[in-house]
Formats: sequence, structure tokens, C-alpha cells
Amino acid sequence: MTSIVLFRNDLRLDDHPAFAHAVVRGAVLPVFLSDPTDERGAAYQWWQRQSLRTLETRLAALGLPLVYRRGETLTIIKELIEQSSADTVLWNRRYAREQRDTDMHLKNWLREHGITVESFPGDTLCEPWNLLRDGTPYKVFSPFWKRFLRDVSVDVAFSCPQHAQAAASIPCSDNPDSWGWEPQAPDWASRFRNHWQPGENGAMERLEGFIADTLVDYANGRDFPAANKVSRLSPHLAHGEISPRRVWQRMQELTTAQPELRKAIDKFLAELGWREFSWHLLYHFSQLPYSPLREEFAQFPWSKNDDLLAAWQKGQTGYPIVDAGMRELWQTGYIHNRVRMIVGSFLVKDLLLPWQQGAVWFWDTLVDACPANNNASWQWVAGCGTDAAPYFRVFNPVLQAQKFDGEGNYQRRWVPELARLPDKLLPEPWSDPALLQAHGIWLGESYPRPLIDHAIARERALAAFATLKAER
Repeated sequence: MTSIVLFRNDLRLDDHPAFAHAVVRGAVLPVFLSDPTDERGAAYQWWQRQSLRTLETRLAALGLPLVYRRGETLTIIKELIEQSSADTVLWNRRYAREQRDTDMHLKNWLREHGITVESFPGDTLCEPWNLLRDGTPYKVFSPFWKRFLRDVSVDVAFSCPQHAQAAASIPCSDNPDSWGWEPQAPDWASRFRNHWQPGENGAMERLEGFIADTLVDYANGRDFPAANKVSRLSPHLAHGEISPRRVWQRMQELTTAQPELRKAIDKFLAELGWREFSWHLLYHFSQLPYSPLREEFAQFPWSKNDDLLAAWQKGQTGYPIVDAGMRELWQTGYIHNRVRMIVGSFLVKDLLLPWQQGAVWFWDTLVDACPANNNASWQWVAGCGTDAAPYFRVFNPVLQAQKFDGEGNYQRRWVPELARLPDKLLPEPWSDPALLQAHGIWLGESYPRPLIDHAIARERALAAFATLKAER
């Protein structure tokens, strides 16, 4: 008996239910299948290629080759079954509508042709259909998470198998280096390498490093981007290099062993809960990546201005905290979570540009691009999601910089042309032109003028949002 195990966005062996079941059942044929209709952005793909090398090495240690294939899912599986004589196909479930449709179509075909097929929960703590209120999905995070903590018992994570049997017949493999996931000319991803260690080994090291060095300060330090008090696990979770169940289990062990960490652990698990809630929303509201969940926002008077969008993308808005975040994204494929909210609010509420444009940019530039988290968070900051920030919550980028980067270390790192400015001037360099020029900086030359006056932008945004409120 030979089982094909499909790897997609679950590039690990630890707590991989489909792989664990296949090993127990008999011979295993691991396959990484990339369907072009389901591929994510460029930064994500760069990371994915690095992660696959780790997966390939870990499988080889068990005597298993990893077969790479790229193409339409059903077509590829038909070929692999014919070439390997496999009688079973196993995978971990996916929850976006298009992915579910693809997997259901595949499952139906396999059953019709006498092939055993089974899917498993592997990317969430709780299946999205198992946590409902009176048969309907939750639309607000707080009651969702309260109910989760009260009623959900998270399954124990599967251990990584220590032995495995390879399939007798191994189909030929594509060469993933030919897929163009690693940029060559120019190699823009070279700047990522000093910041990350993709792969399952890197994920476990990141988790344990966070526990050892950072967790104790997480509850108080997580909002300060220069403090490095966050886990930075999001890329590893997005690529499935570590499972949320493994993270959950590790935190429960810590709670028992070190109860003094309970506050920090609870705060961290709530962030894992937001990820869970995002998948809950995507499963039940498949329009999440494209359309506002609050229907009245379909008529919102968004602006269209490619120049403003480009300035935001390049970190040239004239607001140092916004520019620092967008440059951090370009240099590392990541933005600190507090700063994600700041740059998101600036795009949709100061510039009045559609949240979908921000979501698309993040999709292509984030190494942790996630169809659930990315879109749920953009709808939240835009005020059009089910659990959204109120329309009147407009982040003031100057006040945010003063509160969360008071010494300016984050802004100075990513906007080095302003590094010589005193702390007081840094968040709003236009406020004292004479002092600015005394430091050799001229607005419009050394650093851009603000794209818009925030006070004016705020009133304009409130007026636009108020029209929706009046129409309801």
C-alpha cells in the first residue's frame, strides 16, 4: 500500500496529520504540489523555496524523496497515481473557498475511481464549522475567543515520525528551481536573508528563542516596534513550518511550569486567536479577500490616485513612522504588527485609497502573506469588516510615533536620512523647517513633504464614513 501525501502550505513533518497517518499505513510518497491558480505573492514564494529545501532534507533523513510537481491539481494527481500505483491520497485541509473547491473536486474523482482519500485538520486549532453561535458564524472576535477558551479542547499535536517506508516506484520530479521563485536579476530577496531562517528548523528555533528571550516582556512590549518583543512566528505559521497546535501545546506546558508567565502567554495566545478568527471569517465569508463584509461599504467613495499609492508603497509619504513601516516591509518582507495598523490606517483613512490595494501590495511583499489574516486585518483597519475598527478610529501617525517609538529608534533605522533629528522633531519633521535645515535636511529634496495634512485628512475621512452611516 502506497499513500501519496500532498504538501502545500504545510511544510513540516512535526504535527503533520496526513504524513503521520501515511507513515503508519505503509509506504509514503511525499509530493509538493503547486497549483498556479493557488500560488501566493513573490516574497512568499521566495520563502517557500527556501523552506522546501529544509523539508526535502528532513524527508531524506527518513529515506523519503520529495517529488515536486507544478500544474493543475487533478491532472497532476492522476499522473502520480498512474506512475506510482498509489492507492491512497492524503492531505491536510485548506479553508479558502477556491482551495476547498479544488480539494473537493479531487476527492470526488478519487472516490469515483476507487482510490482511498482522506483529509485532516492541520492548520487551525479548531475547524471553522465547529465553533458557531446558534448555527451561525461569529462576527466579532471577543465573543469568539471567549467561547473558544471556554469550550474548545485543542487536540494533542502529532510527533514527528522517526521511521518511514518509501514507495517502491518513485515518479520523476519537476525542478523547482525552474519555477522562478528565487529572483535572479535583480536578486531583491537577498536583503531578506539576514533577517530570517525559513524552514521547519527555523520555526522551532524561533519559537524557543521567543520563549527564552522575549515572552516575559511580550504583554507590555509588543506594541513598540523598536523593542523586538514580538514572536515573529507569522511567516513560519503562514508556510505551515510549525502548526498552531504545536505552539498552543508549548504555551500550555509553559503555563503549568511557569505560572508567572500567564499574563504574557494569554496575550500571545489571543494573537493566535486572531489568526484562528481570520480563518473562521474566510471560511464562512468567502468574499473576504475581495468585498467588504459590511455591505454598505460597497458604495464608499474611495479615491483613485496611482501617485499617492506609489508614494505609500515606496515609503515616501512624508510621515516617518509610515515610511519606516513601508521600508521595513520592502527590506525584510515583514512589518511589525502595530506599524501594520498605522500604515493601513494611513492608506485607507488619510489617503482614502481602497483597502484592497493595500491588501494586494501586502500579498505580494509579505513573507507571511496569508489569505485569512491579511484580508481580515485590512477589513478591520478599513472599518468594513465584521469585527472592524470603528469608522471614527483614525490613527494619527504623529501621535502613534510619539507613543510607540518615542526615542525614534525604529524610525531612524528605516528612514536613515532623518537619523540626526532630535526625538521631538522626528515624528513631524515639517513642524520646524529652520531646525530641519540646520540638520541639513530640506523637505521635498532630502525627504518628501507630507502627502496630506493629517487633520484635514481625518475630517475628510469622517465625513465620508458619516455618509455611510446616514444611508443605513
